[in-house]
Amino acid sequence: VPNLQGPRYVSPAPSGGFVVSEECGDVKVFMSSCKLLCSLSSKYGHQFGNPAGVCVDRDGSILVADEQRRTVHLFPEHGAPVCLVSTGLRRPAGMACSSSGHLFVADTVENCVKVFKYCVRPR
Repeated sequence: VPNLQGPRYVSPAPSGGFVVSEECGDVKVFMSSCKLLCSLSSKYGHQFGNPAGVCVDRDGSILVADEQRRTVHLFPEHGAPVCLVSTGLRRPAGMACSSSGHLFVADTVENCVKVFKYCVRPR
């Protein structure tokens, strides 16, 4: 996949595509054909500080850790972004989410993985 601006983290998406965070302050979503589907900054009008870890949950929502802002935002397929974590992170980096609605965030300053329950709706 050419023309990325400092790719950092990547995550597969349920559709067969993938998501990439860039150092330049954006997150891009690609189809399985590697064709650009959208930029989260453009689609949602969201300004990232320094996007780091990305993951995609069972509903197809994209979760992004922002190192500079020390937050985690959820970007649903439809609707506005939701800030899931706004306190308690010093430098969020890699992330993963489980099918049971748990979010795992590596905090590189505190040398630990923090676990959050964000999805309580049964499948």
